[in-house]
Amino acid sequence: MAEIIWAPSALRDIKSIAEYIANDSVQAASNMVALFFESVKILQRYPLIGKPVPEIKVNYLREILVSRYRIIYEIISQDEVHILSVHHQSRLLKNNPTFKKRLRK
Repeated sequence: MAEIIWAPSALRDIKSIAEYIANDSVQAASNMVALFFESVKILQRYPLIGKPVPEIKVNYLREILVSRYRIIYEIISQDEVHILSVHHQSRLLKNNPTFKKRLRK
């Protein structure tokens, strides 16, 4: 079973998302945060369940979709998965600081 490791950047993403949603509903923000953490648990057993990130096109960077967000993760080994970012689907990935260098053309 793989260990899930959250990158500080992904935790900052979640914090920002929660703060934004909380402007309308603290309960909805709390529910979304819980959904993010619950959704990645499947990666412990099935790290390949997500699809490869289309903008990057490498097999070890994958994503799962949760509501309107992409949880982007890196498979380090069968025993380790790093959650790199929680990114809104409507935003361009090239504008995400976590991926700017990887997407530079």
